[in-house]
Amino acid sequence: MPAIPPPAADRSAALEAFCRAVPGPDEATAAAARRRLDTLTKPPGSLGQIEALLARLAASTGQVCPSLERRAVLLAAADHGVAAEGVSAFPQAVTGQMVLNFLSGGAAINALAAAANARIILVDAGIVADVPDHPDLARLSIRRGSGNIAREPALTRAEATAALLAGAALVERHNANGLDILALGEMGIANTTPAAALTGACVGAPPALTVGRGTGVDDATLERKRAVVATALRRVADAHAIGVIDSPDAAPLALDPLTILAELGGLEIAVLAGAALASAARRIPVLLDGYITTSAALIAAALAPNLRAHLFASHCSAEPGHALALAHLGLTAEQGAGPLLRLDLRLGEGSGAALALPLLASAARLMREMATFEQAGVAQQADEEAVR
Repeated sequence: MPAIPPPAADRSAALEAFCRAVPGPDEATAAAARRRLDTLTKPPGSLGQIEALLARLAASTGQVCPSLERRAVLLAAADHGVAAEGVSAFPQAVTGQMVLNFLSGGAAINALAAAANARIILVDAGIVADVPDHPDLARLSIRRGSGNIAREPALTRAEATAALLAGAALVERHNANGLDILALGEMGIANTTPAAALTGACVGAPPALTVGRGTGVDDATLERKRAVVATALRRVADAHAIGVIDSPDAAPLALDPLTILAELGGLEIAVLAGAALASAARRIPVLLDGYITTSAALIAAALAPNLRAHLFASHCSAEPGHALALAHLGLTAEQGAGPLLRLDLRLGEGSGAALALPLLASAARLMREMATFEQAGVAQQADEEAVR
């Protein structure tokens, strides 16, 4: 796989190389995993959805019995200019304050990651506040906060590309010390607004279907938030002379994914998308958290369609657009890849992903440590002829 180039290198070419490097599902290994499941000391299919999960893990990793012991949560934080439109119940200063809380170990994700035996990779992807340097905080210095998507692009294409590659570089750096699975998390006041805009742009859904209450806004703020997302989508459509998304059966925006990311995304979203691409290129499964991380996956999958084989949904949040985004990525129960948890979470930070990590790790240990019928000397289920 290509290495991350120095800053002076051609970033567009580097991004294209990463996208090409993402492999599709290893169907032969998935089939071998299903055969092994049928030889383990249990009735056929008795592990329910865990069996489909294990087959997908095998297809992603290329291993019948993968190990998921080396776990990490990539927690990217950034601010958004659209916060100025009054779309959040919290002030923008909370982003920087929560980064300090992460560093002091006082947030939900600190407790949940510790319980899941996962390290946290904390990234200042572009927060506005002045946060002191810290050995546990990676700082990207691309820009401080994104533009207000209701009035201007969130990022330039060069900034979006730099953030994508920065996320990929973080994965490469941490993979050098061993990485079996990467969970995605985020922090950024107002970031459910760009997540809704990105989801609408990628799946072709109007704000009425993609915009939720985020941090718990009241009815008036919810309506304002929907109007802001509608304005952002209309601004992009007008700027590029394309059709606007104004009905449930509208087509996705007819733009390339990098343009959509630059117009409507944010720095932490771009970093997470790049990290997902680099992980998948290494056959490292990517565990999504909530709405924002899934919007990042929409962009990454548009850049590299093979990415879908390496995505796993930890939960489906209370945000209405999250289910739409998961369905677009093929992460549904009907496709054998539905969310692992149903807890009505809306916290972010990677909290849902951290809660799901032990479930994935336990499933992988089942595959590695359960005995086969032959090994255990246990008789298998009688076949139909023998029963008759």
